[in-house]
Amino acid sequence: MGKRGKHARRSVAAATELCDLCARTFPAQEAVCGHVADSSAVHPDDPLHDGLRRVTACCEAHLELIRAAYRQRPFIQEELWAGKISRVLTSRRPVLALRELACRTGLDEHDIRRAIAWHNERRRRMDA
Repeated sequence: MGKRGKHARRSVAAATELCDLCARTFPAQEAVCGHVADSSAVHPDDPLHDGLRRVTACCEAHLELIRAAYRQRPFIQEELWAGKISRVLTSRRPVLALRELACRTGLDEHDIRRAIAWHNERRRRMDA
């Protein structure tokens, strides 16, 4: 029967998840996960996952309600493009020209201009 010293093992708390619908917490192994289309979702590292948001639910019924809610939301292509542009502009390497931005985002110059116009209009509405 030894004393617990400063090097004694601490119990590791079980990983928990949070339901995106009801905010209930539960053990991670019980999570029901999926992906939904969301034009505001830009993956930090993987452009192939842009436009997809990972959602977590405590049960299949809640996952289906989350999916139904996202189906009601419009998918705005310019919003997704603006997110791609933002990811590149906040990366380590500066962008020196529109052509370079096009190469690094996978967008053409016309789409970049549409994304910038969408972003500026959204900002104007927020400031009004």
